[in-house]
Amino acid sequence: MKTIKLGKSSLASSALAYGCWRVAGTWDPDQVTPERRAVGHAAVIAAYEAGYTLFDHADIYCLGEAESIFGEVLREVSGMRENILLACKCGIRRAGEPDAQAPYRYDFSADHIVAACEGSLKRLGVETIDLYLLHRPDFLCEPAEVARAFGQLKAAGKVREFGVSNFRPSQWAMLQQACPMPLIVNQIELSLLHSEPFHDGTLDQCVTEGITPMAWSPLAAGVLAGRIGTSMSDPKHAQKAKLDDVLGILSRERGVSRSAIALAWLRRHPSGVLPVVGSTNPDRIREAAQGAEFELTREEWYRLMEAASGQRLP
Repeated sequence: MKTIKLGKSSLASSALAYGCWRVAGTWDPDQVTPERRAVGHAAVIAAYEAGYTLFDHADIYCLGEAESIFGEVLREVSGMRENILLACKCGIRRAGEPDAQAPYRYDFSADHIVAACEGSLKRLGVETIDLYLLHRPDFLCEPAEVARAFGQLKAAGKVREFGVSNFRPSQWAMLQQACPMPLIVNQIELSLLHSEPFHDGTLDQCVTEGITPMAWSPLAAGVLAGRIGTSMSDPKHAQKAKLDDVLGILSRERGVSRSAIALAWLRRHPSGVLPVVGSTNPDRIREAAQGAEFELTREEWYRLMEAASGQRLP
């Protein structure tokens, strides 16, 4: 698979990343059966064999079980750790922790960032995380405290590079001003059906500052792959049907899947969008990998944008 540089760092990633949030098959650790673990193992190995080299995690995914399953694969597949990059996210705290009155919340305190990183390292069975991200903006964020935690983790060799997730441009700028190291990634929701970052300044900032945007849910939960039909009661039914038609036409013309077209659409943007593929079906993981092997023309790109927006450009 083609590779890209991550932000202003020396890290090089496959043009598509593999998202590990589904590898446990559930959000409840008590429901992780041996069968679900086996499905997770197979998905991770399929992605690795298909050329994905960046694997995206978060400590909140099945409350750490997704990371534990991935750690099992690392021990199973000889040499895998040396050939991949590990990205992890922290900052979301579950309700009832550490006491029964604690609500679901975000936490960028230095103590939590460091403890969360050490927990991920232990579950993954590694000494270093390549890319560590703050998951969702903490309204009580103190940038200097975050910078201190980042510096501590980097000095200890526990993290190589840092970034954020779901940050607005102003939030990124606030944190970057306090951090001596560059924030190289902003992981955001982005797809043909979720195009706000094209309009709210996020992607403009990525181009200007040399930040790599990682796109989560790049296939809109499977809708863009053609596996989930649009309901007639959906107010955007006609718009989605038109987009599905254009995806189908380009899929036939290019000889690739709809998902590959949708992923290539994201990759065509000059910010260097890095889509995060999350299927656990090995065939779909391999199918999506086609989206890293070709580039859409400007005309193809705008045909899709027009169909997705439901109207011609002004």
